[in-house]
Amino acid sequence: METQLQSIFEDVVKTEIIEEAFAGMFLDAPEDERTKLISCLGAFRQYWGTLPQESHEQCVQWIVRFIHSQHSPKRISFLYDCLAMAVETSVLPPRMVCGALLNSESLEWERTQLWALTFRLIRKIIGGVDYKGVRDLLKGVLDKIQTVPTTFSSAILQQLLAAREVVEYILDRNACLLPAYLAVTEIRKMYPEGQLSHWLLGNLISEFVDSFRPTARINSICGRCSLLPVVNNSGAICNSWKLDPTTLHFPLKGMLPFDKDLFEPQTGLLRYVLEQPYSREMVCNMLGLNKQQKQRCPVLEEQLVDLVVYAMERSETEEHFDTDIGGTSQLLWEHLSSQLIFFVLFQFASFPHMVLSLHQKLASRGLIKGRDHLMWVLLQFISGSIQKNALADFLPVMKLFDLLYPEKECIPVPDINKPQSTHSFAMTCIWIHLNRKAQSDNSKLQIPIPHSLKLHHEFLQQSLRNKTLGMSDYKIALLCNAYSTNSDCFSLPMGVLVETICGNGSMRINLPGTNCMASGTVTPLPMNLLDSLSVHAKMSLIHSIATRVIKLAHSKSSNALAPALVETYSRLLVYMEIESLGIKGFISQLLPNVFKCHAWGILHTLLEMFSYRMHHIQPHYRVQLLFHLHSLAAVPQTNQNQLHLCVESTALRLITALGSSEVQPQFTRFLNDPKTVLSAESEELNRALILTLARATHVTDFFTGSDSIQGTWCKDILQTIMNFTPHNWASHTLSCFPAPLQAFFKQNNVPQESRFNLKKNVEEEYRKWKSMANENDIITHFSMQGSPPLFLCLLWKMLLETDHINQIGFRVYCKVLERIGARALVAHVRTFADFLVYEFSTSAGGQQLNKCIEILNDMVWKYNIVTLDRLILCLAMRSHEGNEAQVCYFIIQLLLLKPSDFRNQVNDFVKENAPEHWLQSDWHSKHMNYHKKYPEKLYFEGLADQVSPPMQLQPQYLPIYFGNVCLRFLPVFDIVIHRFLELLPVSKSLETLLDHLGGLYKFHDRPVTYLYNTLHYYERHLRDRTNLKRKLVHAIMSSLKENRTPGWCLSETYMKFGMNAREDNVWIPDDTYYCKLIGRLSPGPFPNCDWRFNEFPNPAAHALHVTCVELMALALPGKDVGNALLNVVLKSQPLVPRENVTAWMNAIGLVITALPEPYWIVLHERIISVISSPVLMSGTEWAGYPFALLDFTACHQSYSEMNCSYVLALAHAVWHHSSIGQLSLIPKFLSETLKPIVKTEFQLLYVYHLVGPFLQRFQQERTRCMLEIAVAFYEMLHMVDQHCKHLNYMDPICDFLYHIKYMYTGDSVKDQVEKIIMSLRQAMKLRLRFITHSSLTDTSFSAAAAAAAAPPSTSTASSSSSSSSITPQPPPTSLSSTTAVASPSSSAQHTHAPM
Repeated sequence: METQLQSIFEDVVKTEIIEEAFAGMFLDAPEDERTKLISCLGAFRQYWGTLPQESHEQCVQWIVRFIHSQHSPKRISFLYDCLAMAVETSVLPPRMVCGALLNSESLEWERTQLWALTFRLIRKIIGGVDYKGVRDLLKGVLDKIQTVPTTFSSAILQQLLAAREVVEYILDRNACLLPAYLAVTEIRKMYPEGQLSHWLLGNLISEFVDSFRPTARINSICGRCSLLPVVNNSGAICNSWKLDPTTLHFPLKGMLPFDKDLFEPQTGLLRYVLEQPYSREMVCNMLGLNKQQKQRCPVLEEQLVDLVVYAMERSETEEHFDTDIGGTSQLLWEHLSSQLIFFVLFQFASFPHMVLSLHQKLASRGLIKGRDHLMWVLLQFISGSIQKNALADFLPVMKLFDLLYPEKECIPVPDINKPQSTHSFAMTCIWIHLNRKAQSDNSKLQIPIPHSLKLHHEFLQQSLRNKTLGMSDYKIALLCNAYSTNSDCFSLPMGVLVETICGNGSMRINLPGTNCMASGTVTPLPMNLLDSLSVHAKMSLIHSIATRVIKLAHSKSSNALAPALVETYSRLLVYMEIESLGIKGFISQLLPNVFKCHAWGILHTLLEMFSYRMHHIQPHYRVQLLFHLHSLAAVPQTNQNQLHLCVESTALRLITALGSSEVQPQFTRFLNDPKTVLSAESEELNRALILTLARATHVTDFFTGSDSIQGTWCKDILQTIMNFTPHNWASHTLSCFPAPLQAFFKQNNVPQESRFNLKKNVEEEYRKWKSMANENDIITHFSMQGSPPLFLCLLWKMLLETDHINQIGFRVYCKVLERIGARALVAHVRTFADFLVYEFSTSAGGQQLNKCIEILNDMVWKYNIVTLDRLILCLAMRSHEGNEAQVCYFIIQLLLLKPSDFRNQVNDFVKENAPEHWLQSDWHSKHMNYHKKYPEKLYFEGLADQVSPPMQLQPQYLPIYFGNVCLRFLPVFDIVIHRFLELLPVSKSLETLLDHLGGLYKFHDRPVTYLYNTLHYYERHLRDRTNLKRKLVHAIMSSLKENRTPGWCLSETYMKFGMNAREDNVWIPDDTYYCKLIGRLSPGPFPNCDWRFNEFPNPAAHALHVTCVELMALALPGKDVGNALLNVVLKSQPLVPRENVTAWMNAIGLVITALPEPYWIVLHERIISVISSPVLMSGTEWAGYPFALLDFTACHQSYSEMNCSYVLALAHAVWHHSSIGQLSLIPKFLSETLKPIVKTEFQLLYVYHLVGPFLQRFQQERTRCMLEIAVAFYEMLHMVDQHCKHLNYMDPICDFLYHIKYMYTGDSVKDQVEKIIMSLRQAMKLRLRFITHSSLTDTSFSAAAAAAAAPPSTSTASSSSSSSSITPQPPPTSLSSTTAVASPSSSAQHTHAPM
């Protein structure tokens, strides 16, 4: 090949001897030059045609090498002309020629003539290269330019500028050689943030990059760096808050020049989240940290250190700070301790690195007031991990000691009667652990006791010699903390703690029920003492308790666990830092072990603990327990009245307590086998789950914009429920369900037995009963497996029609009920509930009605046949319609209120008890007093007592430590209230129930959440029932007023005007009210408290929920309230400081997205109003730069903001906090509402900026919506193109559409948008031709040729000039950077073929 090519080209370039002798003096005539070119090209074309395809590139490379080996500029120029002609006549592909020229090793800036000729040739032929090839050539040219040094002779500058001309031509938007978006991507890769482009390129690059600033702004959320989440709120688990785990940057899409603050590490956001209690899961989610993968995260480590320094500063500046008492920073220190242990334990942070960093940041600061707290935090980790790690990892702590404890004299021993004394001893405890480790390792690194700690050390040693330790001070805690790694010394103080709660084995105490005794003591360890124990000591204590429980389970002892032990164990489970031995061990090890041993008493105890003593248990543990409970229900041994009741009550609590944002993530884990988390036989539990599912999908707007559950996560769950327990829903209940759930139940309608048939069957069975004389026959017939569940109906009928039942009758009742068993009896209760409704519906009323309710009451309280909570639950869960539904609710009301039995129990329980169990030491005595006054009988004792002499049932009661019928009734009462809300005619009855039983909400573990869910879910039903809404809020809130500080929930203004409003004089709050209410979301307005036992995990979550409850409780339409909330920032408000306006927008976004749809949908109306405003409707040129409108922050700071920029920023704040369900309304809003009114470029750009920043979220969470939005954007462009004579901002518009293509949609919408692009004006078609099919190729070529013929800087007035030419801001001196983008592949394609 080389020989033939050489002969072709050497023939052309050979010269005569005379020409060489007089070089430069001979000139070929143009005709001769042309002839030589044609003959050379003809010979080459003939040869090229014989070459195989795979040799083409090698051939071109040889030609380039041959040309570059020439020394005569004339020859090189001639050969380049040959190449150009070969390309122009389609002999050689231009991309291959350009690539070979650029990749030649001979192309160096020192060979200036070759450099100039090469780049002129490239400039000449690059128009025929496909756009991906142009992108690659751009990169090659920029690489070559980088080789040019900063200093050289100015004489050669003009030749070198030929390379710049190529770049200028490639970047010329009118030439459209490639999407400008691909060009800026390559440029930003080469010149990231802070790096100037090569001087040879001058301002060419910076102006081109600046032209993309509008596109970057369109894709940016206004004020994003000021937006903060509420930890544990539903929106906090979405992708909006994710950060890069190495840089803490936002994960921005595309190599665009975003605003500088978006490239900054978001330390403020991470720091804010870290400061919140119970935030560790969110931190892991934000940074993508996986507990299974040990990965150190230096940025997280740094923020933890900064938080410690902040706590030290707080301690220093706190007024009245006293190390013996602690200050308000005490809660922060406790939280820091928990965070440090978690993140270091999972190796996300390195302990020695953190300590050294702390030393560095605290050096010369003089912060010593908080030193004891700091050492206490460090002791938590050291004591628990020093045995498994190297001593060297912990020695840096001594450097901190030298810095923070400069005293030369001995530090005095603090008052050990105060809990803070344990913090004062923390450094001494650390030294003891370090010294112990050094001794056990035989290390030479042993450190003598520092002189300043000698008195502390001597006190501990002296206390250790004292073998009788009391519980009156904190000496035991000090010894446990100091010697937890020394088993010889540790056994004494830990032994005292264990004996204190377990007793010495000789004591016996009574528990509720017959034949139920417990050993040990009744006074638990106080929280102050538990807080004073190090994590290692707490782990030892909880391990001792769990071991003792398992040992007792194996021993089958008849004695129950000591009440003190059970209560102390419950308190220890609240500590997140001992999760592995705490709640994780409780669910995964203790429960299964106890179950395996068939220790039903202990199992009952553990379930009681979970029902009444657990706080902030992670949802996956709760669903795991639900799985265990459904497994338990199928075991024959649990078919026992008390245990079955406990299992069902616990399951009901678990199901109804699931947070709205927890339901989907938890249940999707079981989609492969949904049976495991559903009840195979309890219709009530499955109905409760469906109600929870309906509420959760409503509150999170999961089904918004959807009409079917097909393809959703809940379809299999619902189908499995219907297979297990087929049932229907009453129309008034069904109407509250989200539309897809309504459709599902209408399609899966279950035929119901008619009430007439039920009555007929009962009459028939009753006749059989009366016709049987033999007692055994009766027992056998009615307890036979498979017989209809009508026994309670017969019992009712017998009691109703017979004034006196003989002894045999009562005995038969007892035996039949015993044989039926607890599990099967539920079906009887269900049928009985339906039968009752029928009986009451046909009752004559008056005396007959009184007798009915009296007998029903006797069945519950006198004969103990069924417990009140189970009967009410069954009644509330039946699906009666119309009049029968009213009768059903009437029965519930009569059962609860007409007899005084239950009301008296509720009143006494509420009066005598307080919900703050963690502060009490005498719960057991109050518990026993209540059960003595109102003993609960669960084994039909009332029936047995009617027999003379009484039947000796001898039931073995399981131990009851916390529960009673009042507390069991609370989750049932929640359901009852909801059922009553659904049926308008029974509103007054509900008010009566709330008046008499509302006090029970004093003991509800989530009263505000329950109110929030109720007001949210039933918003449509409660709109016009303001009195009932106010009554509900008042009943629940007033029940808590004795146990809460003033102002803990509802605002003073609402309490004064809203709670006492009259129907004829509705209170309409003014703007000041709303401003003050939103202002409560800033830190500080609510009193601080121990969040471990609070309903909410942190102050922000509390503030958000109580604010939403108050807003929903207002007697105003949601639309009015929503508009008032928007006006907090959209109107000038004296209470809203200008400098914090984004924080207020953040608060409004949080609140309004947590409210029902009518409250937040008003934002759409504001957007329509802005888009329809004259400012955006005007077709004339703006005096200013239109994209300044989109920069809310700059406008606000310069006092030049307009209403449209405020609405834009507020919409971004709201949508940033929105659930994906709420966001899914945007496609419909765009296509149906905004598209018809968007006519101008300003409107179009405004809409793009409004929605553009959320495409990334749609891509991650709901791709269908992203594609619909992309198509809507093109449709709007088409409308604008048709309406506007001139388009001045085509380039930013096209850049944005290319951004969508390359970052989000790819070719997914190509078919839908191709026709739209084809119908656009020529200049727009030219720019967007890379998105469409190649049918526009001819047009593209002609336009490109026209642009090539014109000077590179020329642009037409009617088409878009480059954005840099219309930007008033001066070009910046540096470029911005962003995270890496996966650019389209560089595989060769035909010229201008779409991707």
